[in-house]
Amino acid sequence: MAELTAIASQVRRDIVRMVHGSNSGHPGGSLGCADFLTALYFKTMKHNPSFNMDGIGEDVFILSNGHISPVFYSVLARSGYFDVKELGTFRKLNTRLQGHPATHEHLPGVRIASGSLGQGMSVALGVALAKKLNADDRIVYSLHGDGELDEGQIWEAVMFAAHHKVDNLISTIDWNHQQIDGTTEKVMDHFDLHKKFEAFGWIVLETDGNDMGKLVATLDEAKANCGKGKPVCILMHTIMGKGIDFMENDHNWHGVAPNDEQLAKALGQLPETLGDY
Repeated sequence: MAELTAIASQVRRDIVRMVHGSNSGHPGGSLGCADFLTALYFKTMKHNPSFNMDGIGEDVFILSNGHISPVFYSVLARSGYFDVKELGTFRKLNTRLQGHPATHEHLPGVRIASGSLGQGMSVALGVALAKKLNADDRIVYSLHGDGELDEGQIWEAVMFAAHHKVDNLISTIDWNHQQIDGTTEKVMDHFDLHKKFEAFGWIVLETDGNDMGKLVATLDEAKANCGKGKPVCILMHTIMGKGIDFMENDHNWHGVAPNDEQLAKALGQLPETLGDY
């Protein structure tokens, strides 16, 4: 796990440097999900950085909460999809690294344009059903913010997945209790998500999304539950802004870039393990 934790530290450095460099972007949720995406791309998924858009014979990841693009781009670059130096173009003129992932830029690793919240699970379901039609036994993973669960389309997709026994889908909810306007309990309380997803017919697991060992073990358990006639949901408890003390658990860092002083302080808390871009 030490190697994965080291990679996640570098990913967090990438995130704050990218957002600072463009003076825009979403560091909070990106930092919280750094461990998850590191585990997914460097340990759990079978994937090929040479990138085939069809994803046949590979596991496929769908990012629904597209505003956390900094962590997605960093993990893609660090796992070989494109040169890490390109991270320095984030949100700049003519970049392929748009604020929300976009397919028209043909950035390797990006299969859908995302950012309009609520749509990613529906897309993931389409990919999962296509794999079944193609007799492709690989798994589809999706990631969603907990604030995104305010969108009704999510729950339509949740019902559809269970009804059609889409059991090659693992959907993870980033349950950090924060969204742009405050805590989820204040903005729109989701109450007991574990019971909700179970009532909708899903297999439900919970994990600490910032503990690499527990996270990898839960992803392995989720894979083991595929093929049993039900979709799988991972409720992943994370800390928004994880790794940077002045950002942690603060919804105000949902979409704010650090200034020069804050960047220096943040980088001082994050070991450089793979070399900065």
